[in-house]
Amino acid sequence: GFVPGMSVPGTFYVNSRLEQLMLSELRQSCDGTGVGGFIPAVTQIANVAALPGIVKSSIAMPDVHSGYGFSIGNVAAFDMNDKDAIVSPGGVGFDINCGVRLLRTNLFEGDIKDVKEQLAQSLFDHIPVGVGSKGVIPTSPGDLDSALELGMDWSLREGYAWAEDKEHVEEYGRMLQADPRKVSKRAKKRGLPQLGTLGAGNHYCEIQIVDEVHDQKAANRMGIGARGQVVVMIHSGSRGLGHQVATDSLVEMERAMARDGITVNDRQLACAKIHSTEGQNYLAAMSAAANFAWVNRSAMTFLARQTFAKMFDSTPDDLDMHVVYDVSHNIAKVEQHVVDDQLRTLLVHRKGATRAFPPHHPLIPVDYQFTGQPVLIGGTMGTCSYVLSGTQKGMDTTFGSTCHGAGRAQSRAKSRRQLSYTDVLDNLNRKGISIRVASPKLVMEEAPESYKDVTEVVNTCHDAGISKKVVKLRPVA
Repeated sequence: GFVPGMSVPGTFYVNSRLEQLMLSELRQSCDGTGVGGFIPAVTQIANVAALPGIVKSSIAMPDVHSGYGFSIGNVAAFDMNDKDAIVSPGGVGFDINCGVRLLRTNLFEGDIKDVKEQLAQSLFDHIPVGVGSKGVIPTSPGDLDSALELGMDWSLREGYAWAEDKEHVEEYGRMLQADPRKVSKRAKKRGLPQLGTLGAGNHYCEIQIVDEVHDQKAANRMGIGARGQVVVMIHSGSRGLGHQVATDSLVEMERAMARDGITVNDRQLACAKIHSTEGQNYLAAMSAAANFAWVNRSAMTFLARQTFAKMFDSTPDDLDMHVVYDVSHNIAKVEQHVVDDQLRTLLVHRKGATRAFPPHHPLIPVDYQFTGQPVLIGGTMGTCSYVLSGTQKGMDTTFGSTCHGAGRAQSRAKSRRQLSYTDVLDNLNRKGISIRVASPKLVMEEAPESYKDVTEVVNTCHDAGISKKVVKLRPVA
């Protein structure tokens, strides 16, 4: 194999342009000109293919790029019935259940044209942003434990979500395996003040316009079938709590590897057998962090609904501000898939990859049984986003998975060196996009030049048949 110990192949979904970006990263690493602390994504995909218990293939999505242990854009599934199969925090990431939620409205672009700046400012005022930002949702330690255990059931109980919201969220917004007792005091301390906060980096709350409709039937079913319609996209995760859960588990797993004689090609692939104490502890804590992320996005949904209601002197219900869907793209879940003509129970790691289940799958809402699961693909700052739908081919070939976004083309440090924040802001202004940021001098990190072309990424998935284009969204604020 490409690296020692590969038991399955590595599979890449790329077009010729994206392939060159991927191989360029590998080439720079080989000749010593690469920058950053991670090994190339190609090597990382191969290293994952050598992990114990992996089945079928280590899969790279078109937006793949190097990350901690697993590359971002990697899908890998491990057989739950294999006593040696592992779970790895690197296959989930530090921002556990980082994901995207889409809210629809019955407003159109003309309705917000004259109040776009005020609307952007109001959202910025309502939803705390930036590193270390603190939320406005009052939360006691007891509330936090309940939120970690109950997920969106807590949001519903406390009045921050609508009953129908849960129907349009993966796992109905609650991982049943969650156990708050497995979340450290330090993780809880970090998460306690952060409920209802966006965070920093590539997280955003964006007002978007339905720009193109590629599948009218599916778009109508989602309630976003009219060109010019206003929607709101929220991209965020589990904040400091999830990061601490991942950090804590890596220490435990290194001890478990030494005890159980598990060897890996990269120490960042720290892991434990799924059914070991360490493996089960991580899954329980990861599930609690995932619940926190859903509660967090629900709190921001509540704040976004209040913002629009005040701006348009209406109610969120009258504005039809329903959740279209909420997807996770940093998570590990127990699922059933057919491998080698046999139905198997697998632990599917998706890191920088999105679940994309097909029509008629029992785990997607009844509303979408005939169209497939909605898949939300966030673009970069100032570029388009997409709504896709899951396909049977994706279910058969990628464990029902597809891309999650554009994927970085260059490191944050390189972006800061090569781009000027004033140029980035001027470019957004020329496009008519209103922006509010916690730290303007860091916008270079999220500029379109720092990322791959999201349309190329989406088209690659569409052409490969692992997901289908439904709607293209254009940002306005």
